[in-house]
Amino acid sequence: MAFPSYLVPNLWTLSLMTLLAASVQSNFIVFDDDPLQPVTQDETASVGGMVTLTCRVAASDNSSLQWSNTAQQTLYFGEKRALRDNRIQLNRSTGTELSITIGNVQLSDEGEYTCSIFTMPVRTARATVTVLGVPDKPQISGYEDTVQEGGKVTLTCTSSGSKPPAKLRWYRNQEELTGRPDVVETNPDEATYTVISELTLTVGRSDDNTLIGCAVDHPSLSPGEKWTEQPIRVLFTPDVTIQPQNDLPREGEKFIIQCIGNGNPKPTSYVWQKKDGELPLMAKVDGSFLLFEMLNKSDNGVYLCQADNGIGKMQGEYTLLVQDPTAMSTSSGVDHAVIGGVVAVIVFILLCLLIVLGRYLIRHKGTYLTHEAKGCDDAPDADTAIINAEGGHSGAEDKKEYFI
Repeated sequence: MAFPSYLVPNLWTLSLMTLLAASVQSNFIVFDDDPLQPVTQDETASVGGMVTLTCRVAASDNSSLQWSNTAQQTLYFGEKRALRDNRIQLNRSTGTELSITIGNVQLSDEGEYTCSIFTMPVRTARATVTVLGVPDKPQISGYEDTVQEGGKVTLTCTSSGSKPPAKLRWYRNQEELTGRPDVVETNPDEATYTVISELTLTVGRSDDNTLIGCAVDHPSLSPGEKWTEQPIRVLFTPDVTIQPQNDLPREGEKFIIQCIGNGNPKPTSYVWQKKDGELPLMAKVDGSFLLFEMLNKSDNGVYLCQADNGIGKMQGEYTLLVQDPTAMSTSSGVDHAVIGGVVAVIVFILLCLLIVLGRYLIRHKGTYLTHEAKGCDDAPDADTAIINAEGGHSGAEDKKEYFI
């Protein structure tokens, strides 16, 4: 039933009619197969997003549909705006549908919205709008300076503004780590939560320059949308290796070996020693380098290098074995062996080809001689044989016999 034009409601009247509709419906039983019963559905939106509320009926009797907010204030009565809130806009209005949108959704918009159709009795349906509080980007605290190898570091990750409470996840590079259970605190000024998580690590040298990440997991976010990383630096003693200038130290030549220390920080001090003796007189120390101006077989032995980076000292060793001046390097010997093998294979193949070619030529030469002398077989005398040999087998065609 349509209302007369003089009953088109104002804001106060619409609110009163909504309250009346709720009272009237409590005294009536509404059946699911009622074509005039409004149908709605619950909606979820994030803060700052948009939500669409749709109310439908199966059939129309020219009665208007109405949407009311959580405070039972009329938002729209058919196509007519009732509440001056520019965030709320009409999306669609027909005899069987009333659809509105609420933009820039806020936490205060959460609650139960009512759709009514003013028939006799008045029929209503409710839709619950859930608003998700979007969590802030997480912040990592607790890391202040480098940590020595074997030490512990405790990091704290904090994210505010979530509703429901977010979950925090820890990562080392791409590996997920297990922190302490999240601590959830209620924000007094709004219905959101602050989530705090702690992670304690015992660090090693492999953790130097590692990125420790904290990610927020929440229904309002896509995976990995909000993420923070904290690089950590680890101090550790150096690993020491000694690198020779080449693999073949030869007597009478100049030779250099270098002490390489990989640590954090880099080594600043190097000490060279010769095991079971003193450094040769012709050996010169230049920081991480040990130089031999002219090698002698008396320089043979084990040389030690100790690197110090202030965190600790580590030692490496190198065994020097001086070769004769005519000695060839192992790599050169290998190259020559490979070349010699290739040459031997080529020579062998050529010999095989020569043998096969020789046999072929000999066989064909014998065949030629045999066919050349074949004309002598049928000659009656020596003169005819010579003629047949010179002219092929043409004489054989003249040899005929006649029978009478």
